[in-house]
Amino acid sequence: MNSRMAAAIAATIALALGGCATVLNGTKVDYTSETKPEGALIKFTDGSECTTPCELEFKRKNDQRADITLAGYKPTYILIQSKLGGSAFGNILLGGGIGAVVDGTNGSSNRLYPRPLIVQLAPEGSDQEAMLLDKKGNVVMSVEEHNNSVRVDVAKTIGPKLAGLEEGAVTDDSSSGASN
Repeated sequence: MNSRMAAAIAATIALALGGCATVLNGTKVDYTSETKPEGALIKFTDGSECTTPCELEFKRKNDQRADITLAGYKPTYILIQSKLGGSAFGNILLGGGIGAVVDGTNGSSNRLYPRPLIVQLAPEGSDQEAMLLDKKGNVVMSVEEHNNSVRVDVAKTIGPKLAGLEEGAVTDDSSSGASN
């Protein structure tokens, strides 16, 4: 009887924890965007746009492309990657397959990278390039380096042209407005 009771308790706990990231994180996240200098227009592939500094709500599971423009600065874009977060592994261990399936399907165990989005824009006519910054304003890497590191993965969801993999790719301030 003890082994049946233990099995019943374990099953109850597994079902209760199923979809744990969904409960804790939700399927959407507040996404902050900043540029140095402020006042840039950012257009995202989901059709939303804002003027920096700004905050929008995005689905955790969707990769995005953000096209950034500001008069006097080179237009640039940055690829925003949806990556599996650590809660997925805890879900598998504690909640079993049910939680992993629920959270994996709705994206609640994912994180958007980079987050927050902070970009140092490059002045027109200079040989500088746009730089990705951390929360303290330190350079993490160039926007181009970041895009190159996530391009192939992000292309699977937003398409190779928007990700910059195809000839004739959209590489300037003309956002396509495509949806994920």
